[in-house]
Amino acid sequence: MIFLQLFYVFFKIGLFGFGGGYAMLSMIQGEVVANHHWITTAQFTDIVAISQSTPGPIGINSATYVGYMAFSNAGYPLYMSVLGSLTATLAVVLPSFLLVLLALKILKRYCNHPVVEYIFSVLRLAVVGLIGGAALMLLTAENFGTPDDRWQYGISIFLFVAAFVGTYVFKIHPIRMICLCGIAGFFLYI
Repeated sequence: MIFLQLFYVFFKIGLFGFGGGYAMLSMIQGEVVANHHWITTAQFTDIVAISQSTPGPIGINSATYVGYMAFSNAGYPLYMSVLGSLTATLAVVLPSFLLVLLALKILKRYCNHPVVEYIFSVLRLAVVGLIGGAALMLLTAENFGTPDDRWQYGISIFLFVAAFVGTYVFKIHPIRMICLCGIAGFFLYI
């Protein structure tokens, strides 16, 4: 039964998760942490961190790790957890694959129509909102600490500001910025 639930949840996320992986994060968290309780908030935060660190789209990586953790947390053996990973990954990718095939046929015919151009301009705004929502959902005590623990909170705020300034003002490549912040965070927390 959990296979069908997992497939349905991630198929739905893949179908309605416009804007890519970062926009999907809030949907994934709502479904797997709040609705189904397959993983905890702390585990979801860890999954997001791992998904950002590993190659590939964050939405697909998150689905893979959530599928694994959902079965692992439920007490299933390793091979069932791997099947959970495969199920969640397939389910989140399948809608996009099918929609792209359909969209290619339609856009080939109507790509310069004003209604199509308007729809894409509205979708761009929705994507910005979804990514902003995902960023706000990650501003939790698990990620930044609390003002009560001034050292951890100060380091988190410093690294956030440094990453923002480094990426947008000094145009440091995001991968290099992630590595630099990881190294700085490691040495600052020792």
